Amino acid sequence: MFRQKRQILALASRDYFHEWQISVCFVLALAAVLGPMMVLFGLKFGIVGSMVEALVEDPVKREIRPVGSGRYDRVWMDKLRKRGDVSFIVPRIRSIASSLSVQSQASSRILHLEVIPSAPGDPLLDPALPAPEGLDSVVLSASAARKLMVSAGDSLEGSLVRTWQGHKERMVLPLKVAAIAPATAFKRDGLFASVMLVEALEDFRDGHAVPALSWEGSAVVSERSYTGFRLYARSIYDVAALEDSFIRSGIEVRTQAADIETVRRMDNTLSAIYWAIALIGLGGFSLSLGASLWANVDRKRKELAVLRLVGFRTGEIVLFPLVQSLYTALFGWALACGIYLVAAWSINAMLAPQLEKAQKICLLLPEHYLIALGITLGAALLAALLAGLRAARVEPSEGLREL
Repeated sequence: MFRQKRQILALASRDYFHEWQISVCFVLALAAVLGPMMVLFGLKFGIVGSMVEALVEDPVKREIRPVGSGRYDRVWMDKLRKRGDVSFIVPRIRSIASSLSVQSQASSRILHLEVIPSAPGDPLLDPALPAPEGLDSVVLSASAARKLMVSAGDSLEGSLVRTWQGHKERMVLPLKVAAIAPATAFKRDGLFASVMLVEALEDFRDGHAVPALSWEGSAVVSERSYTGFRLYARSIYDVAALEDSFIRSGIEVRTQAADIETVRRMDNTLSAIYWAIALIGLGGFSLSLGASLWANVDRKRKELAVLRLVGFRTGEIVLFPLVQSLYTALFGWALACGIYLVAAWSINAMLAPQLEKAQKICLLLPEHYLIALGITLGAALLAALLAGLRAARVEPSEGLREL
């Protein structure tokens, strides 16, 4: 039985390559359908993929900012921090208290910097660099570091002023630059500081004592509440749910949920359009290939009948059009991949000046080639099924009449 299957495979292969003109036409027809679909999917995946990647990599898109001022205590913050869809949260103080005058020995300029509360794991900061900790460690924004002419490890002098008990007080705060934030993290002049330091600045301006810095004042704050928070969702797909949760709690927030939903809707729309075109194209090709193989079986009825006459069974005869169909699928897929690679290279090269470095507008991953191969083989098998049914009906007696 195995010997006969091997023989039918050999006969089908020899016949396929002997009639190479017809075989080439089948391969070209498949490549003409599959190649443009691969280019279309490459464009869809590249464009939408780039947009999604930009959303995922930009932490600002995951930020949820409260509108206006509120009152949030530490218990509320800790409860929110434990949520699985929250990646990072730190409290914010009043904007009027979140500033610091800073100067360095390398520059004569005095900058009034916005102070941003931070902590380890801050999405805006490089995870490979030190985070601001304690009361003397800060991370400068790129613009502030450039104006102050400092780098990581340099020293700074911060100063702040308050009016307490009828007279002005000015305190000097020695600081050390732990790191420089990426230019995209904060485009204005600012510094990232620990929550401990941010609270100390607020307490000093409110006239409270800060024992850790030996700053005198009224009673130390025991029950603290914050006017806002910095919160980032775990992923862009968690933003909408978090926004709904805040709204239900009566907290108005501002998010990038609309931009995220636009990209997701575009992805779904393009996917639906692509698969509709793909199904129509492959369906049409399957019917065309099936009809061609059916005609090929009719053309070779005498030869197939002789094979039945010499002992080949129905199942083995069905393999004849099946093998030829698989050859067409493999060669057509290979040619379509070549068409895609040339088209993708041309598109990416043409649009390279408008793209970021290493960004591609037309892109397929290795698994996409395998999916295309699987779909092509499936379509070829479906087409061969029609011809196989026709071949199965060939009777040995037809071979005797031809002898």
